[in-house]
Amino acid sequence: MALGDPYATLAELKLRVGGVADAAQDAALNNALAVATTGINGVCGRQFNKTTVASARVYYPRNQCLAVVDDFHTTTDLVIATDSGSSYGNVIASTGYELHPLNGVVDGETGWPYWEIHALPGTYFPWTGRAPLQVTAQWGWTAVPPGVKEACLLVAEETYALKDTRFGVGGVAEWGTIRVRSNPMAMSMIHKFILDPVKMA
Repeated sequence: MALGDPYATLAELKLRVGGVADAAQDAALNNALAVATTGINGVCGRQFNKTTVASARVYYPRNQCLAVVDDFHTTTDLVIATDSGSSYGNVIASTGYELHPLNGVVDGETGWPYWEIHALPGTYFPWTGRAPLQVTAQWGWTAVPPGVKEACLLVAEETYALKDTRFGVGGVAEWGTIRVRSNPMAMSMIHKFILDPVKMA
């Protein structure tokens, strides 16, 4: 799935809500999927789809030895460079940094992307001036985690059921985050993916 796509399909949600065959309901179902997906992103502070073409993003490192960046799922086409004053012309060799989580493993579970870049001895990230670090990568996750997909379907089903209430189906930003946070089962499925769980306290 591409960046921005829902974490479950229209067909999967239709089965979930009882096999809705009426195409007139597609707009409401798609909106419910968008609400759920955006809500999950808002709670987790990350998104779980992927790109397959590398693109550049710029960052401020946390310090001279650590940069926290958006998730990227492969080292193919990965380029890490620092600002040389007028361009990001100082490319850091792959021997100058280490990617975390190591081996793409968190708590014994494989399939995680990288989101931390640690400078190895002899390499330092500048952290003054304009955003001094540029990372070119294929962003996102290799695959949407099963728990994220299931949480998306749970919240989308719940949101779709509200279509006939006087509140209707809300928008895709704050409303989605509220729906996810108010669903304990969905939260239990995505809790381990939250980038900064302290903010959830």
